[in-house]
Amino acid sequence: MKRIAYISCLGVIGILTTEFGVIGILPQIAVYYHISIDKAGLLLSLFALVVGIIGPMMSMATARYNRKTVMVASLTLFLITGIVSACSPPFWLLLTVRVLPTLLHSAYFASALAAVISTSAKHNQHKMMAIALSGINIATVTTVPLSTYIASTFSWQYSFGLQAVVSAIALGCILMFLPSLPPTKAITYRDQLTILKKPAVWLSLLMCVMMFAAEFAIYSYFASYMIKVKNVTEKEVSFLMFVFGLTGLLGIWLAGKTLSKSIARTNITFILGCTIAIPLCLYYTDHNLWLLMCVVAVWGICYAHGVLIATSSISSAAPEALEFANGLTASFANFGITAGTTAGGWVIAHKGIAQTPWLSAALGAGAITLVVVRSTWDRKSKTIIRPVVIE
Repeated sequence: MKRIAYISCLGVIGILTTEFGVIGILPQIAVYYHISIDKAGLLLSLFALVVGIIGPMMSMATARYNRKTVMVASLTLFLITGIVSACSPPFWLLLTVRVLPTLLHSAYFASALAAVISTSAKHNQHKMMAIALSGINIATVTTVPLSTYIASTFSWQYSFGLQAVVSAIALGCILMFLPSLPPTKAITYRDQLTILKKPAVWLSLLMCVMMFAAEFAIYSYFASYMIKVKNVTEKEVSFLMFVFGLTGLLGIWLAGKTLSKSIARTNITFILGCTIAIPLCLYYTDHNLWLLMCVVAVWGICYAHGVLIATSSISSAAPEALEFANGLTASFANFGITAGTTAGGWVIAHKGIAQTPWLSAALGAGAITLVVVRSTWDRKSKTIIRPVVIE
């Protein structure tokens, strides 16, 4: 059902606005609290770390519950976070309240994707997943750059206010328009944990970590990189983020199309572009705004594939326990975000922010290696990758 996919997409927009809306406002937050940019980056890396740690457990624990209930509870936590953060509490409290929605972050994605897949025809499952996950890129093209623009026009507190509004809208739509979605088949903890015995699952999860680490080693510091290295203004940063998200919509559409033909080739193509080619282009691009805009546009196309490809890879390896598998994907993706943001902060502190593209390229090479290893394993074990189906 397309309606479920579109409503799930709204929730994804709310979650991504909260999680990544801080990327463009980290410089303002650092100035306000008199802290370094890498310490301000904890607002992203700590969020991702906690999601990575507790995500699988929460996804597994909530798999038995009505998927609508899980989605509503998750967005309620995101709404509370936005409201409290907008009040500019002490930095320790801001960090604390940022952790609150991580309790159900992975559970939302697991429940939403399971709901989309279970109500879709087999031949439409990748397409419906792409619609639900397009919320990532819609947020990137709308609410995330809008958060940056609002911060540059007024103050960073208004950006968190925007995050609260977006979460409230998504929550209202889920409450009013999403039907009750109880799981039709009881899934035991033992059934879910069985997928951890599969080498293909672990290869996909490790690839997920490396891929997101490569992406966020530089993307987490997008605003600072553009301002300090490329000499653009804060308003130009919001414009570049808009371009990034706009072309990302094309990227996720392309990924949805190519995944049905070859998961491995799609992975390699997009990871190569996003984590190696684009960072090196950024490094060697001069301060021309139009040239920079072209690089960012291609970056957006390549970046967009991330969650969809990671989800497809793990789902193809463990179709019998989708909620747990999708929860693992979200968690390991956030482990990657934490690793990339932390490593990027270290490079900034010791080598300078201009060197972060090289870190991204090195991590990207590791991700591509794992894709090749997973593909080789599938061939040797004669694994046939089929569209995911749950009852």
